[in-house]
Amino acid sequence: MKLGVFVRPALLAVIAIFAGQSVLAQEPATAPAPVASPDLKYSNKWRIEVKEGANNDGVMRFRLTPEGESAIDVAVNVRDGRSENGVARDVKNAFKSALDPKRFHVEGDDGEDVLLKKKEGPDFALQLLESTLKGTHVDLERE
Repeated sequence: MKLGVFVRPALLAVIAIFAGQSVLAQEPATAPAPVASPDLKYSNKWRIEVKEGANNDGVMRFRLTPEGESAIDVAVNVRDGRSENGVARDVKNAFKSALDPKRFHVEGDDGEDVLLKKKEGPDFALQLLESTLKGTHVDLERE
């Protein structure tokens, strides 16, 4: 039995697989452009008001959506016993880490508030998607 009878088809199959993968890798992704949602409220500046400290370890999940662009999700981990000002600092630090500083300015205000401002680009919507914190409440206000 000739070894070439088995090797040649296997070699051709391997070449075809790699050639197909390189062609697929070169095709551009064609994701549809995000459409502004009529349910979202957009502004160039938002205030996040933190009320009360944390009574448990938990997570707050925010979604920042620039008009006509993809959303940016921001998770804020908070430890049990954090004061109102401490929770606000955690929120501020999470947004500073997640957002491009060329496009957004993040700052604390009055200890318990966080301000999000656009520097460039479209206005943006802000939502609190979820919070597993007990005792801590958050108000989002457009400014």
